[in-house]
Amino acid sequence: MTSTIPTASDTALLPGAAPLSHRGSRVGALLCHGFTGSPHSMRPWAEYLAEAGISVELPLLPGHGTVWQDMNRTTSDDWYAEAERALFDLAERCDEVHVMGLSMGGALSLRLAQEHPDLVTSVVLVNPSLALEDYRLPLIAPVRRLAARLLPSTPGIGSDVSLDDTVEGGYDRVPTAAAATLPKLWRAVQEGMSGLRAPVLAYRSTQDHVVGPRSLRILARRAVNTRVTIHLLRDSYHVATLDHDAPTIFAGSLAFVREQKRSGEGADR
Repeated sequence: MTSTIPTASDTALLPGAAPLSHRGSRVGALLCHGFTGSPHSMRPWAEYLAEAGISVELPLLPGHGTVWQDMNRTTSDDWYAEAERALFDLAERCDEVHVMGLSMGGALSLRLAQEHPDLVTSVVLVNPSLALEDYRLPLIAPVRRLAARLLPSTPGIGSDVSLDDTVEGGYDRVPTAAAATLPKLWRAVQEGMSGLRAPVLAYRSTQDHVVGPRSLRILARRAVNTRVTIHLLRDSYHVATLDHDAPTIFAGSLAFVREQKRSGEGADR
C-alpha cells in the first residue's frame, strides 16, 4: 500500500493526515473525510477495504491536515474539486467506483453521485452533514472576508468519539471563512437529491454531538429515485469510523459494495 504525497511537506502535516492511495482490483472506493478533519479519521476504513483487494483513494482535502489558518483560504468548491479529481482517477482504472464519506465528506460523496451518475456505483455515508445542525458553526456572516477578519475561528467541533484515548486527527478550531462556504455545498446536495440514482447505505449514531437527525431526514425524504438504507449505531458518537461501531461500518460497507456487483444495481456503465 502506498500513500500519495501532499503539496505540503510531511513535517507540516498533522499525525495521520497524509492521503492514502492503494491500487487493487477493478473495484474502487473513494473515501472523503469531514470538515476540519483529515484522512486520519478514515484511514482504518480505507486500509480495511484495501486489504479486501479494493482500489482505494483517500485524499487530503485542501486546507485540512496542517493548521486551521490554511483552511480559511479554501472553500467548499476546493474540497469538492479535490474529491472529484480522486473520483476521476479511480474511474480511469476501475470498472466501478463506490464513494464513502463521513460528516461533510458525506455531502461531498452525495454531490459526486449526483453530478457523475455514470461513474458512481453506490454511496456509503456515516453521520452525513447536509444542513446546519451544530450552531457552534460560525455561519452567520454573509461575507467571508469580513468573517475571517472579525472572527477568524471559533472553538472546534472535532473528536466526538466515545472510545477512550481516541482523537479525530483534525483541528481544534473552526475556521470561520471556510465554514461560511458550507451552506453552498449543502444547498447543492439538497437540490440535487431527485437526481441521485446510486443506492445509498447510511449509518447514523444515536448519540451524535455534531450532526443531528435533520440531515438523514432530508436524505430519506428527498432521495426518491434510489434505494436508501439506514442503520443506527448505538455505541458511537459522531466520528463513528474511529469508535466502537467502526467494525460494523467497515464490514457493512464491503458487503454493500459486493451486493451491488451481484444485483447489478447502481449507475449504468
